[in-house]
Amino acid sequence: MSFDHTRSVVFTLLISVISIGVADDTSSPNWTQFRGHEASGVAEGWTLPRSWNVEDGTNVLWRTKIPGMGHACPVVSDAAVYILTADSRERSQDLKVGLYGDIAPAKEDFPFTWTLYCLFAGDGRVCWKRDLHTGVPLIKRHTKASHANSTPATDGNHVVVQLGSEGLYCLNRCGDLLWRKDFGVLDSGYFQVKQAQWGFASSPIIWRGRVYVQCDVQDDSFIACLDVRTGDEYWRISRDDVPTWSTPTIHSFGKRNLLVANGFKHAAGYDALTGDEVWSMGEGGDIPVPTPIVAHNRIYLSSAHGGTAPLTAVQPSAQGRLNRPAEAGDDEMLSWHHAREATYMQTPIVYRGLLYACRDSGVLTVFDAVTGEKKYRQRLGSGTGFTASPVAGDGKLYFTSEQGDVYVLAAGPEYRLLAKNTMGETCMATPALSRGRLLVRGRDTVFCLRETAP
Repeated sequence: MSFDHTRSVVFTLLISVISIGVADDTSSPNWTQFRGHEASGVAEGWTLPRSWNVEDGTNVLWRTKIPGMGHACPVVSDAAVYILTADSRERSQDLKVGLYGDIAPAKEDFPFTWTLYCLFAGDGRVCWKRDLHTGVPLIKRHTKASHANSTPATDGNHVVVQLGSEGLYCLNRCGDLLWRKDFGVLDSGYFQVKQAQWGFASSPIIWRGRVYVQCDVQDDSFIACLDVRTGDEYWRISRDDVPTWSTPTIHSFGKRNLLVANGFKHAAGYDALTGDEVWSMGEGGDIPVPTPIVAHNRIYLSSAHGGTAPLTAVQPSAQGRLNRPAEAGDDEMLSWHHAREATYMQTPIVYRGLLYACRDSGVLTVFDAVTGEKKYRQRLGSGTGFTASPVAGDGKLYFTSEQGDVYVLAAGPEYRLLAKNTMGETCMATPALSRGRLLVRGRDTVFCLRETAP
């Protein structure tokens, strides 16, 4: 028996002993997909750090170096933290951050190895790692992206990893491969300039023993639903849309289990069990990135680019084809709508009755989540980009800039900055929250931050 296998067995026994279970609400100690439960970005019931110092270690529980580069966010299940990376091993990967409009992809014609790491949540040590694929990427990446953009998803027993054109993988919590699914080449580049390849970024989600993947690509876009145990398809539906980088969201409105997908021409709600379309809506931004979120019995959709930026709250009872008006009030299926207030890269967050929408430039606009009334607008930082989506809990919101500055805001209808903390690394991935710990993934390091008693 190898040392790595022995370590996996010991780790499995450990998490079986201390397991609290994967709960489906914002008080869960787990953070099992992109932005946690239903992509809400919220974790309540725990004291979270206000400030920290990476240099002297204040409120830094642990830090772990991860080879290669990945913008996939950390996910947490019991004692396990899962991190995905793509490593060229012998070649460096350039990362161009900031506010710019260059659409050319990175020039890389050498092989990468995609690896899933499992870290122990208590101290950050590597419990196991599994190489999933090695080869020259079939699709180039954007200069601000990585070859490992999609965040893994877990239900505690399975870990599903989307590598885009390199396949969909399912492992058990020991890191053993259970199945692999090949969807062919998935090119999610800019539809108006197809040679500008940008890689793939939509993340899988797991719901009631099913895996859902949104694959909006240059040709033949689709959403697929698979059995998490076997990888067999329950259904696959075609989508009339251009490439997106958005992850779908599932929410149950009474007996209606709705899978919501963002889109340019085809934002839509589907029956999560059958794939049947319930409603659809167009007129969005032409490069949809933000994930749909649900709060206050409303579905919030944000997309920007191409001259439009609609931020829309959809009623859960919506049916048929919806029309985004110039402003709110023209469609009874919409709770409210702003034609020019959406975010491009970041997924907005609804926290304690307010919706926070931060643009790439760091301009934050806050709305009443129920009525859509604007509360305030404030620039967080200048001369830097903001790509990572915000997370919130304990009355605090965390906004992470690409330069690695984390702005901690007090929740409320007025702007109040509590702290600005510097990570010392470029930060592109959305943080995770678990048991009062803030997990921040930098360019080279995963940091675990926790409030400690004075």
